[in-house]
Formats: sequence, C-alpha cells, structure tokens
Amino acid sequence: MSCRPLSIAVVALHTSPFSAPGSGDVGGMNVLVRATAERMASEGHHVEVITRRFTPDLPAVSTRPSGVVLRLVDAGPATLRPKAEQEAFVAAFRAGLDAVCDVDIVHSHHWLAGMAGLPFARARRVPHVQSFHSIAAHPSTALSEGERPESAGRLAGEEYLARCSDAIVAVSHAEERTILDRLGAEQSRVRVVLPGVDCGLFRPASRCTDPRPYVVTAARLEPLKGIDLAIRTVAAVPADVRPYLVIAGGPTDGYAWHVAELHALAEQLDIADRVHFTGPLSRERLADVFAHASAVLVPSHSETYGLVALEAEASGVPVLASASGGLVEAVSGRAAMLLPSRDPAAWAARLTTLLCDDDLWGSLSAAGRRFARQRSWDRTAQETVQVYRDVIDQAASESWRPCA
Repeated sequence: MSCRPLSIAVVALHTSPFSAPGSGDVGGMNVLVRATAERMASEGHHVEVITRRFTPDLPAVSTRPSGVVLRLVDAGPATLRPKAEQEAFVAAFRAGLDAVCDVDIVHSHHWLAGMAGLPFARARRVPHVQSFHSIAAHPSTALSEGERPESAGRLAGEEYLARCSDAIVAVSHAEERTILDRLGAEQSRVRVVLPGVDCGLFRPASRCTDPRPYVVTAARLEPLKGIDLAIRTVAAVPADVRPYLVIAGGPTDGYAWHVAELHALAEQLDIADRVHFTGPLSRERLADVFAHASAVLVPSHSETYGLVALEAEASGVPVLASASGGLVEAVSGRAAMLLPSRDPAAWAARLTTLLCDDDLWGSLSAAGRRFARQRSWDRTAQETVQVYRDVIDQAASESWRPCA
C-alpha cells in the first residue's frame, strides 16, 4: 500500500464548510468537513473543498491559511438558499466540477453533493466516498426518526448513492444502522469514523454564577432541534434556582417563522427575561460561552451524531441530552444525563439536581473532559484517509465498472 500524499476532492454543495455554524444550514457537518480537511492538508495531502457560490464577493478559487483550497462553483443564485431548492442546482454544480484538477478520490458530504460528486468521480474514473450526515425519513414517520425529504429526489437519491458509492463513511454506529436498514447499503462498504473535537479551543473555565448560572443550547433553529423543550425545561425549574437560557444559533434557511414561535413560547411561559437568543456565534465565541456555562442542553428529536455534546464535554460542562440516535455515542455515560423522555418536568428535575449538587457537577465535568480527550480531529482525519487508501487500493485491484 502506497503512503504517498493524496489529492482529495471534498464536495459540499448546499452549504460552505467555512461558514459560521448555526447560520442557515450550517451545522455539525460543516465543522467536521472543515476540521478534517484542514488536518488532512496539514499531513501533506492536497485537499480541495468544493462548494456552491453563495455570495458574489469571493474569488472562485482561494487557498486558506490551513493550505486547503476552496473552490466556489456557480450554480443557482449567488445567495443562501434553503436545501429544499438546491436539488435544482445539482446539474450546474456537476458541470462546475470539471474545472477541478486531477484527483485520487472524491468525498461527497450530504446527498445533494453526492448527486454531483458521484458522476464526477465516475467521469474521472476515481473512487467515490459518500457521507450523508442526515438521512431523510419518510414524511409519514415521527419527527424523532430524522429529517424530512426537503425535495422530491432525496429519498431515491440517498438510496442510489448508498448502492453506487465505493464506500460510505458514517459518523456514528447509529447512522451506520440507518444506512444499512433504510438505504439497503452493503455492510462491507460502510465504515464508521467518529467526529473529533478541538480540546484546545473547547476547554474548561470558571462557571458563571453572577447574577445566576446559565445553561446553553446551540443549534440551528428548526423544529427537529427541539429548542422548545429547552425553553420548557428552564421554565419548569423552580424559580429560586432557575438559570438563564442562552440559545446560540440562527434559523435554518426557510425556518425564520420558527424563531418567532420560540420567542412567543418564552413569553407564554413568563420566562422571556431568562431566555437570550444570541444568533450564530463564531467557534471562539461559542467555546467561551460553553466554558462558563452550568450545563449544555441537547434536546434534539434526532441527531446523526451530536457534535455540540462532545464540544460541551471538552469544555468540562455537563450535558443533558435526548437518548436518541448518535447522541448516545457523542457523550460518556459518566459525563452526561441521557433522558429517554421528552417531558419537560423530567428534564427540569435532572437540571435542578445538577445545579444544586456541586459534587455531581464536578464528577460529570471531569468525566466529560476525559472522554473528549480521546477524540481528536487528527484521529478523525487519519481514519478518513485510511478509508480513502483502502478504497483506492481495492479499485486498483478490480476492473472499474459504473453502478448498474
């Protein structure tokens, strides 16, 4: 097996990995893509991240300080657009990929990217790796089963990519099971590579208690993220120990109406003075907000992984999270409280105990930090590159043939 540096095309159509998380459709996927790309570049690989142009002001090709090359492809209007509209941009985006120089492998993130990335890889006769990050649930299923198919082709597109890609990288074992059960992928082609965390950026600091403690929920503002449960939880905590709630993030594209609903809920529950909406935060600002918090709430109906929970643990902050999907893998059982119920009273009882028991808080904080130290972006990048090398070696030993 050759250990030569690789030339890697990383495709992310619907949102830029270099945009601020918590804005539009920018979330954990973007953090993972950027961090992994930067670590791979630091190891000497040529990494080109290709995304759709969402603003007219940036150059078509630029080299980031990390060494990653960022290419913007003109496909659709040069503005942020909801994912639901971007299936219409796939053909133009695929055509724009032809400007990319020779590559050894193509890794697409999310199904929209895969629908352009897979035919591009086939045209270049190089392997294609797919990561989904979220997989559509049928519209008739409960919200806890995952995202809705925003556009008509998503369900069939995800099945096609699962069947035809040379490898699939899942971010959790929970996602792996969904890929196998819902999309019918072959077990032999699915690999799990867990996300990492930057323990230098996310690190402990003193808890803020003046004038009172605060807890945080950080996510894009859309119903799937369950922010309403965080508000109801804080409202159900006894008034004498009730913390402030910091909600970090902005609305997902197309969900601006949900922000008004959340504000109205806080007013209805008479805790509007305890709820602070920050909007999207930079990575540095989010790390600072986490470091001084008393807890991080992750009340999502469904998470493929739940990177926010791991970042909270790295910050030494206990986590209260839904016991669903990949969240179970993003936290240590000694560092988090996983709740199977979505009853605000149950969440409030756990949060109240945490706020009032310093020994419990300290134990969870220390365990979370220890757990997070086992996860690094260097490890994630190394495992990802190993998948690439395995797929390239396998392709070299077999005759190439397109998907049937």
